Amino acid sequence: MTLKKWHKISILFLVLIASIGLIYYFNLSNRHKAIVKTRTLHFLKIIDSDWQKTKTNELLKFESPDLPVDGIYKSMEGPKAFNSFYFDQSKQDLLWMTGFKVEAKDGKTKQQRSNDFVCHMNVDYIEQEHHVRWNLLDRINSQYPRVISLSHGVESVDFPEGYGFPFFSDERFFVITQVLNHNVKDSIFLIKHDISIKYKKEKTIKPLLPKTVYMMLPFDENDPYSIEGKDLGKSCIPVETKNHTYFDKDGRALSGHWKLFKGKQSFSFDATQQLALKDTMRLHQITPHLHPFAEQFILKDITSNTIIYKCDVTNHKGKIGLTKTPTFSSKDGTLMYPNHKYEITLLTNNTTDELQDMMASMFLFFHDEEMEMKISEFYDER
Repeated sequence: MTLKKWHKISILFLVLIASIGLIYYFNLSNRHKAIVKTRTLHFLKIIDSDWQKTKTNELLKFESPDLPVDGIYKSMEGPKAFNSFYFDQSKQDLLWMTGFKVEAKDGKTKQQRSNDFVCHMNVDYIEQEHHVRWNLLDRINSQYPRVISLSHGVESVDFPEGYGFPFFSDERFFVITQVLNHNVKDSIFLIKHDISIKYKKEKTIKPLLPKTVYMMLPFDENDPYSIEGKDLGKSCIPVETKNHTYFDKDGRALSGHWKLFKGKQSFSFDATQQLALKDTMRLHQITPHLHPFAEQFILKDITSNTIIYKCDVTNHKGKIGLTKTPTFSSKDGTLMYPNHKYEITLLTNNTTDELQDMMASMFLFFHDEEMEMKISEFYDER
């Protein structure tokens, strides 16, 4: 074979591979296109792919890599970045996370941009490492190992004074942040997220135990996207079936990410099993996670017929987005009981002519009496 023929074959092969790649890419969902696009741009160093970390007294700060925005990205669809971190691997100090914040800024000018470009920011821990250090092995696999999730409408949270999440300075954590864009079309730009984690080193702080409850609605596994004959208040059309799909004790498929149709809808879910309260516990903080077109989110004690938390959501006027999603915070706390039933209720109003997506969860923080005893023993041994 001559060199000229070899070059022709090589070019044809590269064109074929590129064509297959493009066909594959353009058949992906918007969410998966964002993943491929962002990873490629970061890998080739076309845009900034590095995380910047700075630590001062009682504040850990991150600047995310560039996140490209080149079109509409609904909740859970946009480019995202992931990073693992330690507070200080050289020490084994007991510290406390007490507050969190995320802000959007321009990737080039570094000037602050609207937090409409913040989808969510999560801080996760490794449950095997975290629980084993305290010999709390029964907690492994009992809850998703997430410390906090900030999202559009609730971009900062502080725990009540005197409370925090306990951790060791050499403990490994993960931070994940994702961009959002409901409104800006026909424009390409870069967004970065500034993330702040407040922490303290004090013996008098009381530990908080995070738990999560989230709306799950049944759907038809055999025909998930059909609406015929379905009560969409008691069932749903999932956004997709590969992610956020769960199964109840009877094997029924449930979705935590579903489509909203035009107009008002109401959804309810029994959250008793998700809470899994074994003892009476005192609730001190709730951080909600909602998508645009949510109007009200309620946690109710069905047994006592009392509302524990009612989140009246403020949506943007004239564009899509959440202006304010109020949190619950109480230093005194609210008692919740293992023999009571609890329900979450969501009211929505899709004011557009298009299908919109919805998720609804609450990150609840309880006084952790078992951990408090462990911490007391830890200090006594030092």
